[in-house]
Amino acid sequence: MVQKYQSPVRVYKYPFELIMAAYERRFPTCPLIPMFVGSDTVNEFKSEDGAIHVIERRCKLDVDAPRLLKKIAGVDYVYFVQKNSLNSRERTLHIEAYNETFSNRVIINEHCCYTVHPENEDWTCFEQSASLDIKSFFGFESTVEKIAMKQYTSNIKKGKEIIEYYLRQLEEEGITFVPRWSPPSITPSSETSSSSSKKQAASMAVVIPEAALKEGLSGDALSSPSAPEPVVGTPDDKLDADYIKRYLGDLTPLQESCLIRLRQWLQETHKGKIPKDEHILRFLRARDFNIDKAREIMCQSLTWRKQHQVDYILETWTPPQVLQDYYAGGWHHHDKDGRPLYVLRLGQMDTKGLVRALGEEALLRYVLSINEEGLRRCEENTKVFGRPISSWTCLVDLEGLNMRHLRRPGVKALLRIIEVVEANYPETLGRLLILRAPRVFPVLWTLVSPFIDDNTRRKFLIYAGNDYQGPGGLLDYIDKEIIPDFLSGECMCEVPEGGLVPKSLYRTAEELENEDLKLWTETIYQSASVFKGAPHEILIQIVDASSVITWDFDVCKGDIVFNIYHSKRSPQPPKKDSLGAHSITSPGGNNVQLIDKVWQLGRDYSMVESPLICKEGESVQGSHVTRWPGFYILQWKFHSMPACAASSLPRVDDVLASLQVSSHKCKVMYYTEVIGSEDFRGSMTSLESSHSGFSQLSAATTSSSQSHSSSMISR
Repeated sequence: MVQKYQSPVRVYKYPFELIMAAYERRFPTCPLIPMFVGSDTVNEFKSEDGAIHVIERRCKLDVDAPRLLKKIAGVDYVYFVQKNSLNSRERTLHIEAYNETFSNRVIINEHCCYTVHPENEDWTCFEQSASLDIKSFFGFESTVEKIAMKQYTSNIKKGKEIIEYYLRQLEEEGITFVPRWSPPSITPSSETSSSSSKKQAASMAVVIPEAALKEGLSGDALSSPSAPEPVVGTPDDKLDADYIKRYLGDLTPLQESCLIRLRQWLQETHKGKIPKDEHILRFLRARDFNIDKAREIMCQSLTWRKQHQVDYILETWTPPQVLQDYYAGGWHHHDKDGRPLYVLRLGQMDTKGLVRALGEEALLRYVLSINEEGLRRCEENTKVFGRPISSWTCLVDLEGLNMRHLRRPGVKALLRIIEVVEANYPETLGRLLILRAPRVFPVLWTLVSPFIDDNTRRKFLIYAGNDYQGPGGLLDYIDKEIIPDFLSGECMCEVPEGGLVPKSLYRTAEELENEDLKLWTETIYQSASVFKGAPHEILIQIVDASSVITWDFDVCKGDIVFNIYHSKRSPQPPKKDSLGAHSITSPGGNNVQLIDKVWQLGRDYSMVESPLICKEGESVQGSHVTRWPGFYILQWKFHSMPACAASSLPRVDDVLASLQVSSHKCKVMYYTEVIGSEDFRGSMTSLESSHSGFSQLSAATTSSSQSHSSSMISR
């Protein structure tokens, strides 16, 4: 398996030339990296004007590996070749490195780049990427991989210290400025300034990032000097190291790499609708930074959120009055770590009564709104406290818990809630404080604990009776002045007291079933199945030319081809379906075919957009400005993809594996809308002013910067 690494953008708050001077001092060897024994220059080239300097070195490393492994391999040293290309005119340095030793068994490649900061020419940006592919190594492939990854991680961290060390050394020598390169014809005294620069910068050659060399990937374990405040000038599609530390927390280099690679994959697959970085990081943490596993559960969650419009639940859904009166839970300040604090008086809550009065789905939706509010509060507290806060603390008071709470309706609803929350809100619970647990609690715990993730269970702290008032109790986690009054504290807590739900509010099973169905079919999206030889088609009638047909769809399974056709006459609707303006049947996997088999393309109907091949897992948004009135047909057709070339990350074929049913069946989830030309100005952001359901699609997501013209589709 190929191991890959991608760094964030690291920003040095020093000019490019000064960074190069510090970097160059690491040659021919560096005392801060004992394993870097030395290096020999193999090839060197300098342009006549001095702007280009290319140097290739053969580096000798004493790899920190078990003596037995070295003896079996028959080598004491490992050699790498590093090529540095410095362009003083463009102010860039590109570094390429690969292993020479065991090159037929192990393939190591690294690329690093120093460039000028795009918004501050006196700062320098640095990025690096690397790959490790162990074909075979005397049966020790796994051991060698672990050694390499461990050393590489530690050396990336050390690279920052090394650059800072040489920058301080330059400052002690009085060198705080290195002049930029200038053409000889413009600066006659270039030779004098050049020799002066050599004394100050120790000759503008390029030095091997010995920290990376330590792991065998010569080329750069450099990082930027400390920068207290975040830098926001890096390109939008990249993360910089200061931003990660400020808003996401302290991540190891490999964790940063996982975040960046998964984020890049999402940008390629879900352009225009990238989840927030905190959201991506939560799924990675939930799967111990296994990219494949995190990608799988995250894609399933994104599809679930979109289908049920969870992103808009706080704005579009008002909890029933019964919940507001009898659900004994609410937000209450924050804990000592700055996490939002949620208080739940479960012992005072009539779970069975709430289920009988509202149904499981309404109760679940209310819990989802609580989680969405928790995410919002985490973002606010991150800004208020100046440090990353990505989870909340939940305080559960079990006083009053009895066998009434263990009846089937309440427990069934509780298990359903746990299942949905675990799948879609991983790593949001920072700590769970369970207070005043009665004797019946072990029974409840036996029922629910199998449904709770091991990582989540480790965050549980359980106190019986008044134990929470003693050492190691509530005061260790919550400030005294905000402990709720019902726990003998001084702070008035506005959480409802709960109580029994009046039986007069109970509803029949039929009423609850209809209400539950209504709740989860309140979605602007429709689902459809696409079969080999049986495309799914919808009809849109256009009365006024220059109207705009907009669409948004997700390919949940398989690969499809998306087409748009125009016809002057209306297709005959299927006998069993009563088609409206959009030819939409009931959700849940329908398939509608409108184009008659006797119709001929070019005679009975015409293609108005080029076919678009959409891969499994992709999200597609786009629009078409109509030229003529008539009938437009949007078609999703089965597409058999040939074997594709290997890429840095696998395709989405394995991501939504749980949805796969047949190799000849595809699934799409879509929404379409017609907007008048006066309401559409060619971009997703303009849809926000059209007061339509489609405008919600860009409200809580990152909109694509591309405009959607009559023939453009944004993925």
